[in-house]
Amino acid sequence: MTTTASHHLSPAFPGRAPWGTAGKLRAWQQGAMEKYIQEQPRDFLAVATPGAGKTTFALTLASWLLHHHVVQQITVVAPTEHLKKQWAEAAARIGIKLDPEYSAGPVSKEYHGVAVTYAGVGVRPMLHRNRCEQRKTLVILDEIHHAGDSKSWGEACQEAFDPATRRLALTGTPFRSDTNPIPFVAYEEGNDGIRRSSADYTYGYGNALADGVVRPVIFLSYSGNMRWRTKAGDEIAARLGEPMTKDAIGQAWRTALSPTGDWIPNVLSAADKRLTEVRKGIPDAGGLVIATDQESAREYAKILKKVTGEKVTVVLSDEKAASKKIDKFSEDDSRWMVAVRMVSEGVDVPRLAVGVYATTISTPLFFAQAVGRFVRSRRRGETASVFVPTIPMLLDFANEMEVERDHVLDKPKKASDEENPFSEEDKLLADAERLEDEETEEQLPFEALESDAVFDRVLYDGAEFGMQAHPGSEEEQDYLGIPGLLEPDQVQLLLQKRQTRQIAHSRQKPAGEADLLEKPAEARPVVTHKQLLGLRKQLNTMVSAYTHQSGKPHGVIHTELRRVCGGPPSAEATAGQIQQRIKKVQEWATRMT
Repeated sequence: MTTTASHHLSPAFPGRAPWGTAGKLRAWQQGAMEKYIQEQPRDFLAVATPGAGKTTFALTLASWLLHHHVVQQITVVAPTEHLKKQWAEAAARIGIKLDPEYSAGPVSKEYHGVAVTYAGVGVRPMLHRNRCEQRKTLVILDEIHHAGDSKSWGEACQEAFDPATRRLALTGTPFRSDTNPIPFVAYEEGNDGIRRSSADYTYGYGNALADGVVRPVIFLSYSGNMRWRTKAGDEIAARLGEPMTKDAIGQAWRTALSPTGDWIPNVLSAADKRLTEVRKGIPDAGGLVIATDQESAREYAKILKKVTGEKVTVVLSDEKAASKKIDKFSEDDSRWMVAVRMVSEGVDVPRLAVGVYATTISTPLFFAQAVGRFVRSRRRGETASVFVPTIPMLLDFANEMEVERDHVLDKPKKASDEENPFSEEDKLLADAERLEDEETEEQLPFEALESDAVFDRVLYDGAEFGMQAHPGSEEEQDYLGIPGLLEPDQVQLLLQKRQTRQIAHSRQKPAGEADLLEKPAEARPVVTHKQLLGLRKQLNTMVSAYTHQSGKPHGVIHTELRRVCGGPPSAEATAGQIQQRIKKVQEWATRMT
């Protein structure tokens, strides 16, 4: 199978293959090929983590189908103009010619097919349907979840490619935050009555990391004090990471990302120091700042130019030269690029190794796509570093990097108040937020007044390391100076050593000389995400037992625990806060016996 599947592939394909993979298919690509060739399905969904080599797999399969006359032509559908050109270039390297400029009419005989965008299919679905009806066609749907971006795109893809001989769907992030069905994806109903997408072959981040195909990701989280003026004219101050309403979290987040404060300059400076360290092992390593809007992107670029003394590449999605800028940055050895969404998905810049998540987009889909820009490995031992604000939602996403998700088509049924131990808390919080929204009329524009940055913690492989430190401090530099070339197990060992040293150093100082006043180290233990889930389960079990003992509802007990012990709802509480509540419930239960 290997020889026939790659009968005319270049020995060096893929051109930028990571360590140990050049000249042959990776194990997952080979496995997916074998499954496809054995089953010969009309529809095939391959889910592989960003950076794993979905393009290589798809083009190898396309080559096999063309060679065996199963299909006569190929249509690649990609999310963006840049990506369709990238597909055409990758295909050309193995002898498959795709026209990335196709818009209408017959395709030149020199091409094996075309590369188009989902938006282009949405405009002229019948054009592509006619092409599928005239010749046996393989349709490659890259990042197929985009076909659910709008009802019209989904319907257009369904209409255009319904007659296709074969359809290969690819995605690195098969989940969506909405319930729009994705065309040509099979959904299976679980025991809970909820339909979820079903992949034919899955290769997750955890497997890719173990195989050395992708880089381990170190997340560096930064907190700090924020002050802003609301639309009602009220001035509010808060600290990133502290319990607050959803609305307040969003406003504090916007304040942190404002280029007029100190948070962004300090974090960009820290990220550049990290990039300098990484470039000792990866000389051409580059950094990417993902910005919310064009104005912010330009301001971030000015800050970075002051920090580095070098010109910064700014990529804006509506610029005609955007693709050329990305290509140029990919090929040179300059330090930084700032982009608005443009480089969030699929764009191949393998030298990106340091990122700053400077956007308020808070969906797990976008976060996974953004982080996916940094994980593509070129040689053994490369690490990726991503700087994030201390926003609970983002920290959860970072801790769940290895969790494999499916697209859920049905909304889960809400649990009754008796089944949901947090129902009373949730209702109170929702009421408070609704009242706040009602009282806040849009009288004035939102205004970020000031911000500062504090190094908060490092997240790696579901565990958290480090204590807070001021920017520029020796403690911060300990984590910024981690070598850029390390094996995954070496990363964890080194982080543990750095934390032990930081804690020992902190304990030697009198309280008045501490870099930052915070809880002692023993009150902030290193807890993995799985252990944290276990603690929450333990608390819920104990609350349930105490419910039967005391006769009080779950919600009342949880609310009382929060009142006595302090802190946010259990879903947002730290390990230390949950352990404190467990002790308190045990104390109450003991008194009653």
